[in-house]
Amino acid sequence: MRPRLLVLADSDSYVKWGAAFASRLPDGWRAELVILATPVAPSERQLRAALAGSVFDVPDVTFVELHELEQHLAARRPDVVLLAMRGPLVRVITPIVGRAPDRPVLVSGFPGLTIPAEPKAIIYREQVDLIVLASRREVREFRANAERLGIPVGLGLTTLPFLTDTSRADVPAAGAVAASAPERTDLVFAAQAKVPPVREDRVRLLGWLVDAARRRPSRRVVVKVRARRGEAQTHEEAYDFGELLDDPDVREELGGSLPPNLVVEDGPMAEHLERAAALVTVSSTAVLEAVAAGVPAVVIDEFGVSPKLINTVFEGSGLFAGAEAIAGWDPRYPSAEWLDDNYFHGREHDDWPARVGELLERRAAAPLPLRDRRYNLTGGPLRRAFERKRMLGEFDRSLAGSVSVVFALPSRWVVRRARQVRRRLAGEPATPQLGAREVRAPQLVDAA
Repeated sequence: MRPRLLVLADSDSYVKWGAAFASRLPDGWRAELVILATPVAPSERQLRAALAGSVFDVPDVTFVELHELEQHLAARRPDVVLLAMRGPLVRVITPIVGRAPDRPVLVSGFPGLTIPAEPKAIIYREQVDLIVLASRREVREFRANAERLGIPVGLGLTTLPFLTDTSRADVPAAGAVAASAPERTDLVFAAQAKVPPVREDRVRLLGWLVDAARRRPSRRVVVKVRARRGEAQTHEEAYDFGELLDDPDVREELGGSLPPNLVVEDGPMAEHLERAAALVTVSSTAVLEAVAAGVPAVVIDEFGVSPKLINTVFEGSGLFAGAEAIAGWDPRYPSAEWLDDNYFHGREHDDWPARVGELLERRAAAPLPLRDRRYNLTGGPLRRAFERKRMLGEFDRSLAGSVSVVFALPSRWVVRRARQVRRRLAGEPATPQLGAREVRAPQLVDAA
């Protein structure tokens, strides 16, 4: 029997990851890509970019709404379902997939950097069978969280699937000489929705890119964005870089007219890296794509190094640098030790196929039980209806979802204020400690 994998995705970044993951399955597997209708579903343009380089084309993708999901699963009867979606939505969808006939093996994971490992990332996925992680360091940190939370979820090592097939021995490390090619002339800035979060910092960053463009007028500086105006992303973006560059006040702040070799473009990152002499970012996974493609990089440390900036994983890499390295076109390669522990362990060390194989053997012997949910139980069915409504928005047309909003929003406000008062009186920290049975509900865009 050829195992059947169904990838169930929501946003553009998870579609990209899920499609790439399914494109690198062991021989003999069959795969299908399904996108769940949510407020962050990709546009057709975003979908084309996300599928670039995968085994899927836009016509291969099926879109389903929540009320159609159970019927689709019953018709397809997949052996494995990869929940390639934001954590809060994984928590909503897992019980639905768990009710499917001959319930499939449930796998989840992440499209990018997950260091530092957040306890809530495990809690959202407490009912899946296996979480696939992209580095040895991630496996260590997630295992520690899972043990402290008492969640017996399996953890598997994978390689970020959209990295090139370059062997570990060929990945350039610190001291390597950047390959010169006539087409590699661009400095590509990988923009992100969440970092830096402050408008003034984003304008400062654009100033460094403008400086780089002015210093080398014969080369392009590309602000590579994930979405065009009006398109959704995995994370909500408050200050779009393209819109900032269109703002007359920002242009004035940046010295008047912008250099013509500074451009804003979208499209697949792999295509941009084919023309890149260097990549710049605050913390994007694009750094890993660049390293795999032999492109040196700069991870900006001008705004600090902290979990909020999602850049602590690069400590010890040797990639951190500031404004002068950007304007001066001075990228670098990461250290070999950092590569081995972070994302470049080598595909030969990936163990997720063996772990999925063991789960499939168990499933063949007897139905797989779905673990009971243990965390965030306050509110019962009303809470679950609210979680569903928050993630699906207008695509949740249930009466329970509409009713939950009426009751849950005021109740959450009261509960949070009461907790704050209790903590102040007790002199406790403002945030819950690891292992607490109640973890604060996420915002809509939370992708942990």
